[in-house]
Amino acid sequence: MFSDHDNLASAAAAVPAPESESAQTSPSTETNSTDRSAGESDSEATAAETSAPVNEVPEEAHEAPRAQTASMPEKAAEPVTGTEGHKAADSVDAEAADAAEEVAGSEEMSKLMEQYDEQQEAASQNELIEVKVVAYTEQGVVVDVGQKSEGLIPAAEFTETDIPRPEPNATIEVQRTGEHKDGYVIFSYQKALRRRTWEKIDAAYKGKEAITGKVVDRIKGGLVVDVGVRAFLPGSQYDLRPTQNLDNLVGTEIQVRVTKLNRRRGNVVVSRRALLEEEQHAKRAALMETLSEGQIVHGHVKNVTEYGAFVDLGGIDGLLHLTDLSWGRVKHPSDVVKPEQELDVIILKFDKEKQRVSLGLKQLIPDPWVNAAEKYPAGGKYKGKVVGVVDYGAFVELEQGIEGLVHVTEMSWAKKATHPSKVVKVGDEVDLVVLDIKPSDRRVSLGMKQALPDPWMQTAEKYPVGTVVTGKVRNIAEFGAFVEIEEGFDGLVHVGDVSWTGRVKNPHEVFKKGEPVTAKVLKIDPENRRISLGIKQVNDIWGDWFKQHKVGEIVKGKVSRIAMFGAFVELGENIEGLCHNTEIEDRKRRDEGHGPMHRTTTGPLKSAGPLEPGKEYDFKIIKISPDTRRIGLSYRAAAKQIERREIEQYRTTSKSSSTATIGDAIQSKLSAR
Repeated sequence: MFSDHDNLASAAAAVPAPESESAQTSPSTETNSTDRSAGESDSEATAAETSAPVNEVPEEAHEAPRAQTASMPEKAAEPVTGTEGHKAADSVDAEAADAAEEVAGSEEMSKLMEQYDEQQEAASQNELIEVKVVAYTEQGVVVDVGQKSEGLIPAAEFTETDIPRPEPNATIEVQRTGEHKDGYVIFSYQKALRRRTWEKIDAAYKGKEAITGKVVDRIKGGLVVDVGVRAFLPGSQYDLRPTQNLDNLVGTEIQVRVTKLNRRRGNVVVSRRALLEEEQHAKRAALMETLSEGQIVHGHVKNVTEYGAFVDLGGIDGLLHLTDLSWGRVKHPSDVVKPEQELDVIILKFDKEKQRVSLGLKQLIPDPWVNAAEKYPAGGKYKGKVVGVVDYGAFVELEQGIEGLVHVTEMSWAKKATHPSKVVKVGDEVDLVVLDIKPSDRRVSLGMKQALPDPWMQTAEKYPVGTVVTGKVRNIAEFGAFVEIEEGFDGLVHVGDVSWTGRVKNPHEVFKKGEPVTAKVLKIDPENRRISLGIKQVNDIWGDWFKQHKVGEIVKGKVSRIAMFGAFVELGENIEGLCHNTEIEDRKRRDEGHGPMHRTTTGPLKSAGPLEPGKEYDFKIIKISPDTRRIGLSYRAAAKQIERREIEQYRTTSKSSSTATIGDAIQSKLSAR
């Protein structure tokens, strides 16, 4: 570069330039230099710092063109005559042309020199130099620049900013400003610090290195971090997971990474999350090589959700699902684990490609269902705690991990089922009986009413057969009416047990819902939990008649009607017996056709032998059935029994001669009739 300057200087020396042009160039150059020094911004200074350096040009290169230009007019003043004059004139014209060309070259060289001076001056103003602090004055800090010259750092740089004043005799870096004041060259300590800070931030940004900053303010969307300059830290970039309260972070020092940088605008964006993710990835990669299914690992609860908890195993998070927290019922994971709690867990499933880990906590203790059948056999009575109530029953825990269902039908002996919430509530301790248990299905059926005395059996003992009870008609069916004797204790009055005389075809004609009814207990069936009642049995004339009569007894009765198969005999009020045709006459007499024939109103002639409707005869009781209210009679047997009795009486009381015979006695009997 120096050779180019020398050539330009030599060319300028051959043709001198007018002083007026030199005078015009110098002020403009000085003015331009002054304007650039005074108006140069910090960003422009930074741009100048990055430009390539320019070599210095010797001062002689500026002086030579001016000296040679001043000597040219003296040669042009000599007179020329004749041919030599023409030659001399041509020579002068050529020399004038050469001189004009050299003048133009000199002007271009002057411009180049001015630009070079400006660059040199700008470069010197942006240069950082080391100085030594000498003294403090009201104007600022006096520094030793070297070569027996001193400079001044204005006091405003310390009073109007947070920059601390350097200690005496300390060596610091400053930047030239190009200004002078009170005989001092003015330097900027603030610009030097800022420049070094930006260089440090830029290097960290390019090298993806971590830098330390201090949280100084909480603003909308994130934090302001002082890393030498004010940088923005978005709230989402503070941690791996959303942070609820960023206000508490003001005043803390954190490690961050520069993610965006615009030096011209002074914008810096940093992230703490980027560092945490790198650290997490490194730990995760190392941990992945050591994990295996079935392995017991130690971790701490990082977060608790509705469906489980995330456990940090030291670089990778595993999911501890709600169903794997406990063998028992868990309403919410927070009932078992808390954030930051340390615990041992077992790896249930490990997917290395997807980096997913499923964890278990309950698997570290024995499964209570393994020996449940031996511990809680069917029929056993135990105590349990109600842990849940639903529409169809209640869930009761026998121990942690074993709970069974008490169906609504097994909660009370009452026939009318009520909602389980009206019987029990969560937390109640109740007595239970195991109805059925299936460990393979992890199910156990429980009953509450079985642990209590059966009120039906108590009521059945309270109302034995034959007891007259009074209750209200609860329901009416086609075959009878259900009468509630006590709450939950019903008896059935069948249509056949309503009346002794009439047959009830429609129970609705006899019974009304809610109507009181008096009936007698006829039968109790404990196995099927049924009780039979009868209304007609309350006034049991049959029962009284049965108590007063027995088989073999001779009774008087009036023939009420004749049927094809025999005669119905009225033995008392509303009490009838049947004398079958076989019990009216001997078969021989029936075959001979003896006896009157009687025509019924609805059928052909019916034969009843000697019996006639409306007449009274003696009959012998040959059969009694209290349950079916049936009485079997025999006219023939009664006649024979009476005949024998009379003969006996005749034998004992007769005063006849010893020659009298049985035939005489019979003849006497017939004559008496």
